[in-house]
Order: sequence, then C-alpha cells, then structure tokens
Amino acid sequence: CSGRDTSSTGTTEVCWTEKEEEAVTVKQEVEDEAFTVKEEEKEVTVKEAFEVKEERQITFTLKEEEGEEEETGDLSKTTGERPDSHSDSGESHSGEPDPETSKPARRHHCSQCGKSFNRSQHLKLHERTHTGEKPYHCFQCGKSFSQLGSLKGHKRTHTGEKPYHCSQCGKSFSQLGSLKSHKRIHSGEKPYHCSKCGKTFTWLVGLKMHERTHTGERPYHCSHCGKSFRLLGILKLHEKAHTQEKSYPCSHCGKSFRWLGTLKTHERIHTQKKEKLYQCSLCGMSFSQLEALNRHDRTHTREDKPYHCSQCGKRFNWLRQLNKHERIHTQEEKTYHCSHCGKTFSESEDLKSHERIERLCSDLCF
Repeated sequence: CSGRDTSSTGTTEVCWTEKEEEAVTVKQEVEDEAFTVKEEEKEVTVKEAFEVKEERQITFTLKEEEGEEEETGDLSKTTGERPDSHSDSGESHSGEPDPETSKPARRHHCSQCGKSFNRSQHLKLHERTHTGEKPYHCFQCGKSFSQLGSLKGHKRTHTGEKPYHCSQCGKSFSQLGSLKSHKRIHSGEKPYHCSKCGKTFTWLVGLKMHERTHTGERPYHCSHCGKSFRLLGILKLHEKAHTQEKSYPCSHCGKSFRWLGTLKTHERIHTQKKEKLYQCSLCGMSFSQLEALNRHDRTHTREDKPYHCSQCGKRFNWLRQLNKHERIHTQEEKTYHCSHCGKTFSESEDLKSHERIERLCSDLCF
C-alpha cells in the first residue's frame, strides 16, 4: 500500500482489509500445520506469523513433509500396508514431478532369498521370516508375533471382539482373513487345486491335508507309542487313549468309554437293536450307523474310488485296501510271524487267518 494515496479514507480501509486478510491467511496456515509438526519443533504463534520470511516458510514445509514420511513408514511397519506412491516417486503434492527431488526408487534386497522391496521397513519385516524374530508379545498368554498387526488381531481372541461381519449370514470374526475365507462358503470358490488328481479345495489347509494321501506323509507322532498320523486332530484323539480315563459309562451294561460319541454309538446296541436309521436310496438296505451306509454306497458307485495307487494307478474304495496294495511295490518287510511254522505275513489279518487254519488242522489230526 506504499504506492497508493493513504490520505483517502476509502483507500486506507482497503489497505487495512488486505493486511487483515493476509494475517488471517497466515494464521490459518500456521494452525493447520501445527498438527503435523514434531513435538520438539517450536510452535509458531500468530504474532510470529507476521515476521516469517518466505525462506523460513519453505524450510517449514520441507520439515512437515519429512514428518509425514516418517509417520507413513511407521504405519507400514506395523500394518504391512503399502504407503502412497508419491512418497517414493519424488513428485510434489500437485502431481507434477519435481526435477530436483525426483530420482529412481531404491530397491532393498533380501540377502537370503533375493526378494526386493521399495522400503527398508518392508525388508526388515520380511527378514523376520528367515530369522524367526518375534518382538511383539501378548501379555495375557505369552504368545509372540513378528508384526504388531498380528498381535493386535490375536488380542481379540482374549477380548472376544469380532469387528468383521459377513454381509450374507451375519456371522462375525475377529480376523479379516477369517472373514475372507468364510465368504468362500457362500461363493463356492475353491482356489486351491491338487497338482496330482485335480481336486479343488476351499482352504489351503484342506489341500495340504489331502496331498498327504498321495505322499503318505504322517508328520504327527504320538509321544507315547510312536504311532504317526496325517492329521493333528486324529493324533490328539489318539493320545487320549494313553492319558484320558474312560469317563463315559453305559447305563445299561456298565461299560465305559473315553468319548461321548463312542458311548452314544454303543448305546444303540441296547436301545435300537432292530431300528436302522440310515437307508440306502438305491437298494433300500438299512444301517444303524452313517459310516456303514457311506461304505455301502461305494459298492454301487464302483467308478468312484477315491484312493488310487501312485505307482500303478489302480484305484480302491477304501484306504486300507490301498495300503495293503502298496506293499506290493515297496516290498515291505513281513513283520507278522506264525509261532507254529515260522511263516511270515505283511498283514496281521493274514496271520490270524493262517493261525485259525493251523488250529483247525491240529484239532483234526489229534
């Protein structure tokens, strides 16, 4: 306003209004920027805003951007989310590339597997898969995790919080991944395929368990007797035979059982001797147990033999038939010996049949 005539009242009011607008603008900018300034930075008051030079404003803006980048890096470290692309590309907030700051993004490579990442924080998270480092601990159960986000999700198992809801059935879950897996039940999606037989599965764990039928892998071993199993759940049931008491007695005959399901199956002998609940839809034959009906159904659908030999391709209705057949290829040692004649067998049933013949012959001869 120095170049204008300040003697006029109208002109003086215009100059005062422009200064007022400038002061208000500076005040708003400073107040907005105060939310992102680090705690150790000195706050800029309204009085100081009038004395701030243009050079200081540029320095202030650069510090603000650095603080935002550090906050974004912390977020990626805890949640695994990828930060905004402009923080790496050297572009300004307006979308225009800055020739002074734009440069090719640095790639951080894993020294063990060679995988590369845009940020060093992402590389550090990945390296924990090799080192096994789990720095985040649950104070309630002591379980450890490699990422903070995994710990937060785990804590919901203690609090009972289930923030993720299925829009189709209303079921709630504590983990987002559990909700995504659940939605496959509604959509019918089966993204996991067996490379040997082509069978598809909804979940990866189902595929892994199925693949053990081809490989014969039994990774779960009983610490009491050494017997191995394909599924962890079957091992846990088996271990109860060593440790758990038979706490379910039959009210009719007094016989005790370790599991309630076994007791209920047994009680049908007393209460449903003639009643057979499960009937075959093809031939009308009835059975007292569902498992017996399922085994019977395979006699009608001979083409559906789920167990096949990996060596010769022969198929079988039951797993025990496949196991017995595979001994032809592996030439498994015959571990069952007859105490009378010394003959050996690979199956205990074959030995029992042989011994019955031995006893029958001895009874006839003497």
